[in-house]
Amino acid sequence: MKRLLSVIPFFSVLAVFAHAQPSTTGPVPVPPADFFADARRTTYVARANEVLQWYVDSIKPGEPATFNSGQIAAKLARREDAAACSARIIELMSRPQSADMFWMFPWTAISFLGRDQLTPEAKAAIRGQWKTYFPMRGDTENHWAMYYTSLFLMTELYPEDPADSWFNGKSSAENRAEAKAYLIHWMDLATTIGQGEFNPTHYIGEYAIPMLYLATWAKDPEMKIRGRMKLDWLLADLAENTLDGVLRGPNARTDDTSVIQRWLALSSYFSWQCFGNTPPPPSYGGFGVWFAVAAANYEVPEVIHRIAVDRQEDFLQRDLKRSRRRWRYSDELMALVYKTNYVRRDYAVGSYQGGMTDPIQAHVWDVTWSVPDPRGIHNTMFSAHPYASARAMQMYFTELPDHMLELLASQGKPSYDVPDKILGCSPYEQVFQDLDTVIALYDIPADDRYPRVNGFFSKDLVNVSDDKQSGWIFAQGGNTYLAYRPLAPFHWENLLGYKQLPSTSGYKWERVDRGEKGDRLLVSPHGKNGTIVQAASAGEFKDFAAFQDAIRALPLEFTLTPVPSVKMRTLRGREVSFAYGQAPRVNGKKVDYAKWKLFEGPHLNADRGSRKLTITHGRLERMLDFNTLTITDRVRGN
Repeated sequence: MKRLLSVIPFFSVLAVFAHAQPSTTGPVPVPPADFFADARRTTYVARANEVLQWYVDSIKPGEPATFNSGQIAAKLARREDAAACSARIIELMSRPQSADMFWMFPWTAISFLGRDQLTPEAKAAIRGQWKTYFPMRGDTENHWAMYYTSLFLMTELYPEDPADSWFNGKSSAENRAEAKAYLIHWMDLATTIGQGEFNPTHYIGEYAIPMLYLATWAKDPEMKIRGRMKLDWLLADLAENTLDGVLRGPNARTDDTSVIQRWLALSSYFSWQCFGNTPPPPSYGGFGVWFAVAAANYEVPEVIHRIAVDRQEDFLQRDLKRSRRRWRYSDELMALVYKTNYVRRDYAVGSYQGGMTDPIQAHVWDVTWSVPDPRGIHNTMFSAHPYASARAMQMYFTELPDHMLELLASQGKPSYDVPDKILGCSPYEQVFQDLDTVIALYDIPADDRYPRVNGFFSKDLVNVSDDKQSGWIFAQGGNTYLAYRPLAPFHWENLLGYKQLPSTSGYKWERVDRGEKGDRLLVSPHGKNGTIVQAASAGEFKDFAAFQDAIRALPLEFTLTPVPSVKMRTLRGREVSFAYGQAPRVNGKKVDYAKWKLFEGPHLNADRGSRKLTITHGRLERMLDFNTLTITDRVRGN
């Protein structure tokens, strides 16, 4: 774990450049009013060129530290200064290499971009490192996607090289066969029982970029079309789960920043690049350049673009996903995840059923509201149990367990073992969502490390009021009215932030109290507990008082013993009952997760085990069939 987490600074390496990025600091982009291919293509390519230009402009004469792999790739993509790039590559390759699979895919891109531009000496310097540097494969799906895609492409670039010329002692043919077999296996998993690291706010890059590289540079026609199809699949999933281009929960993996400032994530770069409907994050998310260098080789399908930007009606989507791989203490290699997504013009609500999916970075549910400009805004509401466990870490990681918890902060995960954390999942949390109503129930043992529930209340909420008589807490975010009902006594705390301190050995942090200007935590220090959140559009009511009256009038019964349970009528007039450890019921009918499809909704549909996804918007339809490796487009009849 230490070695793998040590690559995290790679994400933010370009933050040192101070010059402004036009789109990051400019007005919120407005997608083209028409959907003609030429208009979409022109703006898409312009955005990629903006990234390349920014990287090239970041090079400062006489300062070699500003001329690294990202700048080299940008110059090669623009076909300029090949001699200077070659000289810098030789210099960089003369040093010890690091970052494992995060090293592999950038230098794979440079190798292909520079095939007809770099000097023989520069190409030999890169190739030599594939013999002498031994990159680790990692232990997550995104690691393996980067590792095996890079290995596959490099062994196609050098197809006949012998075993002693590669770091792992296998020939080009052997490495290529292993890489192809794994990538097909991973695609089979994702297209039959769901993506593992689903809705990742940052790790989407580690999947989308390798798939773009396969689609662009693979010689093997099967892998080329697989890359294109899987990239379509990933972007369709992104489009369906965004609100104004911003990816919201639930997330298999996110971080302490993105879980509350939903926009500030690499996923926003992909929304900006592919759909043009939100500003890109600073430095284009750090990884944006690696997509931009090959972006011109891909065209976003119109049907996916429309799902992202052309929202005419509310929609409900249900998906099937997977947990992270479990190595110990579990009879299941990967647990199934049942995900619900309800999107309206003013807000979106998302969740999965709770339980353990990723021990550190999972985010189980939230309500996120639309804002005119998402930059700096914490437009979300949720609750969580701050679960921390060495045993849970051992379930998902293969490293020695002795110092797992204490090392996490120094490796870039400062919030894992603190009582006020808001990031992570828990085996003692169960969640049910019905449209825009969420019920989260907790049955936390008394001897748990932190037997409490933390509710997140944003600094950007207005009209926050605690109705002592009814027990509801009311608030407004944008044009969204929110009602939050804690089921056990609570108190308020300021949510402390994290400030990274200078350090020569790992990460060091200090907690920062932003006082009244910061976010707040609703802290309920009781193991048997629960949260109910109901959202609604402001336009549905005469005023905020009318919304409050409607919430107070809803029939609600709950108990916390022997287990937490809720019976209520939602604002949508549906009778919901949910008890911890039992299947939820809606209007008396039990929810049957066994019937959950891989995708089911107005835009994405796939049967479990089918390897086939139908993407629709209006009359447009695209079918991705991984059984036949075909893409079928059609315009449906009225």
